[in-house]
Amino acid sequence: MNEDPFFTLHRDIPRQGPGTPEDVLWVLDQIDPPARIIDAGCGPGADIEAFAANLPKVEVDGFDIVPHFVEEARDRLSCFGPRVRVWCGDMEEIIGPADLIWSAGAVYFLGIETALARWRAALAPGGVIAFSEPVFLTDPPSKAAAAFWADCPGVGMADKIATRVESAGFRTRATRLITGRAWLDYYLPLMSRAARLRIGAGPDLARELDAAEDEFAGWRAAPTDIAYLLSVVEPA
Repeated sequence: MNEDPFFTLHRDIPRQGPGTPEDVLWVLDQIDPPARIIDAGCGPGADIEAFAANLPKVEVDGFDIVPHFVEEARDRLSCFGPRVRVWCGDMEEIIGPADLIWSAGAVYFLGIETALARWRAALAPGGVIAFSEPVFLTDPPSKAAAAFWADCPGVGMADKIATRVESAGFRTRATRLITGRAWLDYYLPLMSRAARLRIGAGPDLARELDAAEDEFAGWRAAPTDIAYLLSVVEPA
């Protein structure tokens, strides 16, 4: 059976979305030192690597539903030994207790309200959730930002995200914009792989490569207008 062209393109790249180790360090500055972290939607394990490298005694469990992302993460993280584990499973069904539940660019699969409601029971006392979500930086958004997020209904300003957090029974402790370099760290390896795959690509893969290159071009048109908002939230 042929692999889905999306996963053909997204194999063997270090990240599956925008982010940097500095985002991880920023979150750790906002909270008490955690004993256990869960990464919900961990992809190939880039953020788990940052957590494990900076917290040498922490236990980290990553969950992803895509088997080859899980395989890549396990290979990448094997140097940390048994304190870091990666599971192939639905991030909606994670089991705590965890002092920090981290989800980079994956909450939209469930929706903020559903994710926070599901994960609340997995938090240890005093635990927090950190997640990133698309955000507009101006109201109205720039034409470039509106075009970039056209296929993602519901994108709004930071106050809209905060309102959704509150509706789930949480409050926002801190926020950080993810822009610029964080997006390049994702796109440059992806575009390099797309270029390698272009030669000999069949029609389905070619369409996937076209879509990825169009997305990158959309980001390059307004790199300071396109952002994720990283929110650290806690039960109210």
